[in-house]
Formats: sequence, structure tokens, C-alpha cells
Amino acid sequence: MKVKKNQVLVRCSRCKKGYFKYVGHVKENIKLGHNFFCSHECMSNFHKTGKWLECENQLCKKKFYRPSNDILEHNYCSRSCAVKVNNLRYPKWPKRYCVECGAEFKNRDSEYCSLKCGYMQNGKRTLKYTKEEPINLIRKYFKKNNRVPARRNLPLLASCTRYYFGSWNNAVIATGLTPNRSHDHRMYRRIMTKANDGHMCDSVSEAIIDDWLTKNKIPHKRDIPYPDTNHKADWAVKDNIFIEYFGLAKDSPRYDRSIRKKKKLCEKFRIKLIEIYPQDLYPDISLDSKLKALL
Repeated sequence: MKVKKNQVLVRCSRCKKGYFKYVGHVKENIKLGHNFFCSHECMSNFHKTGKWLECENQLCKKKFYRPSNDILEHNYCSRSCAVKVNNLRYPKWPKRYCVECGAEFKNRDSEYCSLKCGYMQNGKRTLKYTKEEPINLIRKYFKKNNRVPARRNLPLLASCTRYYFGSWNNAVIATGLTPNRSHDHRMYRRIMTKANDGHMCDSVSEAIIDDWLTKNKIPHKRDIPYPDTNHKADWAVKDNIFIEYFGLAKDSPRYDRSIRKKKKLCEKFRIKLIEIYPQDLYPDISLDSKLKALL
């Protein structure tokens, strides 16, 4: 290799290969504390601080590179692989099959895939309720509990109200009451509700829990922050007991990650965590057994 004037031999910081570089450039690199690289490829590979990982999708197992700050608890080569695994791991809807035609459908409240299969006016099945009975039952529930029932409180009425009124909310409106949420509200939108003690809650479900604590004379505080984080607990009792209502568990991977993080924080700081889920409130409220340790 022909050496030009004012060039000196230096070695690549990655591959240790020797190459010639002008003296002025060498002095400048040393002054700035820069490394020497024989090519752009060596410079790129030298600054890679991540790892080569294997896709966790068992049907893929593709090797891929990921920077260290992007490495997560579970890593996939693509969004497609992540969706395939998470849909199997956290199914949003249980598989149900119509008892009439056998077709698979997504509906938690009914045994039938459609109104055509569910209601046969001149066949084997007839409507269980008349049009007036759902209205009377909703009013009766409101009078007893002093709140508008959610569809989950009276699951046997769900299909009937959809047949007669088009939706649960239409049936509630027909009784002269105001539904908990309107037709265009998304599931994840917060519906601020005031509990009996004045605490503002993010949903009707949280208000039910808050009212239970008040009724049983258990001192409690709302929205207490977890140590060293921006997460907040729904309620704190005696400063070392947190109560959380996980109303969207298994509906969102992001929400489930938040649940796991809160559990780890409670283990780390020795905080007792009481977890409450929708099945503890609907269709029947079972807080007496869930929170009996506080009584």
C-alpha cells in the first residue's frame, strides 16, 4: 500500500486492522477522544450495544437484533408474531357455540348466535319475559340499590332487552332512568361517579366498592401513589393495605402489564394488595367475603 505524505499507521478499534490516516485527523481524534475505524461497517457494529434475540413465537424463532433499551420481558421479531402469541395467551373472548345452529360466536350473555336462533315465536323456544317485565325488574333493582343497574347485574335480561328495545341502554331509558354510559361511549372511557362519602370514582363499579367501605366504617383514602412510581392505588387502608379494582383485566395487554407491575411494587415494598375483579361485583356483589379481612 502506497503511503501518502503526512500519513501514519493506526488500528481499527473494532477489527484491529491497520490502516493509514492523516496526522492532522489522528491528532483531532485523540483530542476529542474518538475511536478509529477502518470502515463504516466497523463503526456501526462497534456502537451496537444490543443483543441478538430469538423470536418467542415457537413457529417462527427468527433471529433478530434489538438495542438494549428496547429489550422487553417478551420479544418478537415482528408485530405479527406478537399478535399471534398474545391472542392465544390472552384471549379477549371465550369461544362459544350456538346451541341452535352450532356456529361459533362472540357474545358473553347469550347461548345463541343471533335473534333468529334465540327466539322462535312458533317453535320450541319463546320469549321468557314480556316487554313490560324487564322495565319492572330494572326499576325494582334501582329502588333496592339506589343506582342504575349495569347489564352485568341482570344478565338474564340482556338478550330480552336487546330483542324488545334494541339495546340495554334503550331499555333503561324506557324506564325513565339515565344509562351509565351512552351508545357512543367506548368501554375504556372513564365515567366519573361520586360515592356516598364524596369520593370521586372512575366508574360505577368503583363507587360500589367505595360505598361498601363507607358502609362498614372502614377508613380509606383514594388514589394513593405507589412508592417510586407514577402509578396510583384505587384505595389505601391503614397505609400498608392497597385495594385495586382491575376492571379491564385480560381486555388489554397494556392494562395487564400495569397489573403485573403493581403486584411487583407491592412485593418490593411489603404492601398487602387486595385485588377485586368484575366477577366479584357482577351479577352478585361478593365484597363481604373478598374484604372480610378488613372487617
